[in-house]
Amino acid sequence: MQRYRFDITYDGTDYSGWQVQPNGMAVQERIENALHEITGESVRLHGSGRTDQGVHARRQVAHADLEGRIVLRGLKRSLNAVLPGDIRVLGVSRVSDSFHARRTALGKEYRYLIWNAEIVPPFLRRYRTHVRDRLDAAAMSEAAASLVGRRDFAAFTANPNRVVESTVRDLRELSVTKRGSEITVSAVADGFLYKMVRSLAGFLIRVGEGAEPVSEARVILESRTRTARVPTAPPEGLFLWNVRY
Repeated sequence: MQRYRFDITYDGTDYSGWQVQPNGMAVQERIENALHEITGESVRLHGSGRTDQGVHARRQVAHADLEGRIVLRGLKRSLNAVLPGDIRVLGVSRVSDSFHARRTALGKEYRYLIWNAEIVPPFLRRYRTHVRDRLDAAAMSEAAASLVGRRDFAAFTANPNRVVESTVRDLRELSVTKRGSEITVSAVADGFLYKMVRSLAGFLIRVGEGAEPVSEARVILESRTRTARVPTAPPEGLFLWNVRY
């Protein structure tokens, strides 16, 4: 068996998420089916992490073990010929057996993109969260800065319906930048809890709207309790931007 790394990009609009689900087609399932069609092997693809329904990936990383002799360039070309146009394999490489897409990742970067104007361009509607009322990006940035660090983010996660060993994460960066009508929330951490980035974005949008003062960011964080004051932002604005090894 030889282990392979796959660098993947996808538009998550029409998928139930990255991970195989009992109902609905997942990105993982599409690629596993394509690998089976090409190699004849029943392949299990292990991703660096899950993305929810409607969430996109600029760069997702996964690995799989294959038995047959593989021509890397040919496999990449074949996968992209078989896969639908909303999933693309950016690269395939041989890696050691010690490589694990999730366990050996040093960190991940997500970006949440907001279109802050009366009208969102139709060609961006799948990839930006539309907020019509003017947001105070400076207040959002100040609130974001107060959340950076190794902290317990229980107040900024949803119930994943599974056991979570710890809700402590090292949030190394949480920044807000505005360029024209576009506001970008960038988050870098050693790992993220279930719907954590969308929860952070949802709260920061409320700060930008004036519904929450900047000072409440730390109050909510230290409460370690999820409330309606931390809404889950819509999925279409979220991108898994990069995985670091």
